[in-house]
Amino acid sequence: MFKKILIANRGEIACRVIKTARAMGIRTVAVYSDADARALHVRMADEAVRIGTAPSSDSYLVIDRIVQACKDTGAEAVHPGYGFLSENAKFCQALDDAGIVFIGPRTHAITSMGDKITSKALAKDAGVNTIPGFTGEIESPDHAVEIARDIGYPVMLKASAGGGGKGMRVVRDDAECRDGFTAAANEARSSFGDDRVFAEKFIEEPRHIEIQVMADTHGNVIYLGERECSIQRRHQKVIEEAPSPFLDEETRRAMGEQAVALAKAVDYCSAGTVEFIVDADKNFYFLEMNTRLQVEHPVTELVTGQDLVELMIRVAYGEKLPLTQDDVKLTGWALESRVYAEDPFRNFLPSIGRLAHYEPPPESSTVRVDTGIEEGSEVSMFYDPMIAKLVTYGDNRDAAIAAMADALDRYYIRGVSHNISFLNALILHPRFKEGRLTTNFIAEEYPDGFHAADVPQTDPIIPVAVAAVVHKRHVDRTADLTGQIRRFERSLRDDWVVIANGTHYPLTVRAVDHGFEVVHDGNVHRIHTDWRFGENLVHATVNGREVTVQVDNHRAGYRLFHRGAQLDVLVVTPVEAALTGHMLEKKPPDLSKFLLSPMPGLLVRLLVSVGDEVKAGEELAVVEAMKMENSLRATDDGVVKEILAGEGDSLAVDQPILEFE
Repeated sequence: MFKKILIANRGEIACRVIKTARAMGIRTVAVYSDADARALHVRMADEAVRIGTAPSSDSYLVIDRIVQACKDTGAEAVHPGYGFLSENAKFCQALDDAGIVFIGPRTHAITSMGDKITSKALAKDAGVNTIPGFTGEIESPDHAVEIARDIGYPVMLKASAGGGGKGMRVVRDDAECRDGFTAAANEARSSFGDDRVFAEKFIEEPRHIEIQVMADTHGNVIYLGERECSIQRRHQKVIEEAPSPFLDEETRRAMGEQAVALAKAVDYCSAGTVEFIVDADKNFYFLEMNTRLQVEHPVTELVTGQDLVELMIRVAYGEKLPLTQDDVKLTGWALESRVYAEDPFRNFLPSIGRLAHYEPPPESSTVRVDTGIEEGSEVSMFYDPMIAKLVTYGDNRDAAIAAMADALDRYYIRGVSHNISFLNALILHPRFKEGRLTTNFIAEEYPDGFHAADVPQTDPIIPVAVAAVVHKRHVDRTADLTGQIRRFERSLRDDWVVIANGTHYPLTVRAVDHGFEVVHDGNVHRIHTDWRFGENLVHATVNGREVTVQVDNHRAGYRLFHRGAQLDVLVVTPVEAALTGHMLEKKPPDLSKFLLSPMPGLLVRLLVSVGDEVKAGEELAVVEAMKMENSLRATDDGVVKEILAGEGDSLAVDQPILEFE
């Protein structure tokens, strides 16, 4: 077996590979940019090599530096993870030329499957179902319209070298087609250095279901079940699960056999994923093949019991697969949620900064956390804002969902915005729980974006009662302090009013054996908890039900977080509660006359000048963030009064770009 391997990646996937390599007795080498000098993957590895400055174009994407790092450290093989150079044929060839093993497929497979036009042709020849479309190169916006009319709207325009949702547009008429072609080509050129775009029929009510394949260098190829990845936002996966709640055994076998046929057609070895679009009648069509490990691979590992990274390493060393197709059994259910540093209440704007507090849920037989972050880590503007992949397992789908809801409650993150409220809303949504999924799920259920009102409304008495218990413990401790002024001592009391989002909850809180009794509206809630002062998570049983509530001190009260819902509360005496109605409320400033940058990014285009009259819906500016172009449009008619930023400027969140009269 290899003695030492280098991981040509960063973050959670680098940490993930290091864990398996360590378990196999293999030493590891990490590479890092200046932005990642103190990152977790750097400290976990046995050795670490600096490869450049923060931008990935000067570090993680520089082939020569990574090859040199292998030579300097004596690494015999390279695991590329996903993203960066994981599907770069030139990187694979450079390693081969240097006598270093690439832990992945051969150059031919990467080249064949990396180009969507070529891969569709190969898939068709291999007997794989393909979507009707135009696989040649589209030459211009007018050519795109001509092709789209032949195929029939709606049509998907896709970058040939694309991935991760970049260079992809759904168009439903001629005007959208012209604009979509230009935007897709621009994004493809910026992200991949290749502006070729092709077109295919857009499948209505589609599901995104992918098959995991594994192949060795001895001609053995197997499939390890499927993953349902239909919950997507802007073509980026949010929640994945295995198996799919939609497939039957016959369809699973047919999809798996076609995936294996495609893998054999390109002499594939290592882990790979064949992605399919599946319609409501279980007709499935080839989408693309990812010639690498997928982000969502943990759900497959949990239901099959196989370590895909270990299999990749063993196959790369030349070993035969240790299992056959008959050995693959799917047991239980696994769910993965991608925890991102982004603000779902502000159109999912990326959030950068330091994690001031970070406490993931404890790992167990039902909870797994794949992360490259720890408390004090920095979420950088230079890379993907993923914090972690939270994976839960259960005997069935309902059990996996319940475990996910509990694990999300236990995930404590402060210092950056995060999407845990959104994830909670998704997994507790009735349509999700029923398994009625399509790739349009998020767009259909949250057409106007995600708002606080979209968070599932669970019984507020649970966080309210927990807040009352926490407050009583604070007050009782204060009352025990010695040296208090006579006649002004802090009194012990049981009657309180919890004010939560404007609603008053009069209640009593009494300490009883091994816990507390909270009485509200004639109902008794028995609470048992081992919570200690200074802890941010209150683990408790409320009437026998285990719950976790996140509690922070906030102004004069507390900020609670439970089941994705944030609750700001005050715990006061009845007299104080009556007086709160006379408090004045400070109104936020009126910013309606400004165009604000919704995210940190680069102002790449400014389309108006001072004095221009603009109409609602008119494009005003384009901001690039995370290699994606974001169009900013007027919400109302108006006249541009002042330009406050110029093309090429780096913008902060909420930085004014324009002012209107």
